[in-house]
Amino acid sequence: MADHQNRDKIRRKIHEIIFEADTDSGKVFDEVLLILIGLSVIAAAIETIPNIHHDLQHNLIIFEWIFTLIFTIEYILRIYSTLRPYKYITSFYGVVDLLAIVPTYLSLFFAGSQALIIIRALRLLRIFRIFKMGKYVDSSQIIIRSMKLSLPKITVFLYFILLVVCIFGAIMYLVEGSTNPSYDSIPRSIYWAIVTITTVGFGDITPNTFVGQFLSAILMILGYAVIAVPTGIVSSEIITSRRKSISTQTCMYCSAEGHDDDAKYCKYCGEQINPVTEEDEG
Repeated sequence: MADHQNRDKIRRKIHEIIFEADTDSGKVFDEVLLILIGLSVIAAAIETIPNIHHDLQHNLIIFEWIFTLIFTIEYILRIYSTLRPYKYITSFYGVVDLLAIVPTYLSLFFAGSQALIIIRALRLLRIFRIFKMGKYVDSSQIIIRSMKLSLPKITVFLYFILLVVCIFGAIMYLVEGSTNPSYDSIPRSIYWAIVTITTVGFGDITPNTFVGQFLSAILMILGYAVIAVPTGIVSSEIITSRRKSISTQTCMYCSAEGHDDDAKYCKYCGEQINPVTEEDEG
């Protein structure tokens, strides 16, 4: 019984240090972790410079393995300190943490795969919660929530845009196909319609006839809707979203973040965010 309580105490302490940013030890851990992540990303970028790679290749490889071993131990500790490990493993940060260490091990079998180490830069997103930038965490939560609420409307809009580019592509194939070799098929004409309506305008395919140019002008004008409509949809959802103060607490069960300051239970899995043990009650 005492051994079980000791293990729970150690697990909670590890979770507090690794996942939380409200304590001094947790903040120091996260600050050191950010520095190591930044150094590893810089080293991965430097390794691609031909001259430096040739001169410092051996040292860069050593540094990379040191970073990877540290991040591997950290990843294992994160799994150990979570009461439901699969929740952390399948979470956004869990996947990112795994992808941050996999490329180095893959480099043993596939040359050049270590270049994927640059994905570690995604781990720097933790900077918002580490330095208690509550308003930024709150803003990110509002944007994510607004995007989810806007998804049905944006899906309908994208479906409409898809129909438009298919119709215009087919018409342009009929109008330009006989005289302009650039429109030699409907798929290629649809490609031109997508490039035009998104206002990218590569210029690799351009119409020659008056009708073709007229249709191009219409599609260019419609292109403004591609920018304006989704922006308006998301903006309206952001305005109507409620602002709440967000804490840096992380659920020990599902590793979810973004809880309210006064939250005692996880709004995602329903479990107590910081479980109380018998030792704590005593």
